[in-house]
Amino acid sequence: MSREANEIEGLYKTKLSEQQLNEVTQRAFGCSIVSLIELSDGWANSAYSIQLDDGRRVVLKARPPVTTQFMRSEVDTMRTEVNAMNQLAGIEGLPIPRIYRYDASFTLLPVEYYMMEHLEGTPYNHVKESMPETEREAVEHQLGVMNRLINQVRGKRFGFYSGTQHDSWKDAFREMIFGVLEDGEDAEVTLTIPYSELKEQIELRLGVLDEVKEPQLVHWDLWDGNVFVKDGKVTGIIDFERALWGDPLMEVYFGRFNPSAAFRQGYGLWLTEPSQMARRTLYDLYLDLILHIECAYRKYENKEHVQWAYDNLVESLKRFRNSTQ
Repeated sequence: MSREANEIEGLYKTKLSEQQLNEVTQRAFGCSIVSLIELSDGWANSAYSIQLDDGRRVVLKARPPVTTQFMRSEVDTMRTEVNAMNQLAGIEGLPIPRIYRYDASFTLLPVEYYMMEHLEGTPYNHVKESMPETEREAVEHQLGVMNRLINQVRGKRFGFYSGTQHDSWKDAFREMIFGVLEDGEDAEVTLTIPYSELKEQIELRLGVLDEVKEPQLVHWDLWDGNVFVKDGKVTGIIDFERALWGDPLMEVYFGRFNPSAAFRQGYGLWLTEPSQMARRTLYDLYLDLILHIECAYRKYENKEHVQWAYDNLVESLKRFRNSTQ
């Protein structure tokens, strides 16, 4: 039975045995496992691609142990993911994998888990650089169209999909970003600026969020590794565990890491207004803080990533401080 070695390991990941996985598949499908591969792309949850003896392929995703010290933004993420995917499953034009089973009973496995449809294709980040430019543009245009479909789902209040919610986006985002800073203080993560000063600077910029009047469903983690492609088409979108009700400008492809004109054409939105850029500056800082502070919680073995996350935040804080002057 083959297993693909994990490239990025952290404290969070749950390791499951063949016996445990076989018991789960027997209960869910009445089938045995022919082969399985432990997938390496996830940084926190464990995932296994499973071939069943009836010919089907499924994916099992397992959450970290309940004893894990999670960040404030990581509470109830698996339930969030399952519910968000089920909510989007019926929307035409969105390739959301079907959820076969969700189990939070801790009876078959010692952790929360779900099983979903296996997606055809390859994660976009694995093949992006080898694709012709025209094919990349086509994929990113499709992704823009799909991301807009996700954002068109409206909610009633702002905040995390399954967490505390607020009547205003400003109040919800304040809780979110200050929660990350509290995580950093709890873990004694050092920043290049005192936490108290950074909170003051953030507070001064939050007023621009009052422009956001309607809660919209935001994937927030729709980077290239969470997009499956095949033959120049998007075949799947995964990892909705960080879904929230907020501002679509939080989406990854509106940030500086993905300056894709094709995506924005597909989505139908360009960030041109000063207020839009000011909102995006706050969202960039939020992401960069998480990327660095989560290293202290997940205890990644990949030291290059840990160093990159620190350096990235140093530059992010410089940009943010300059933007508030």
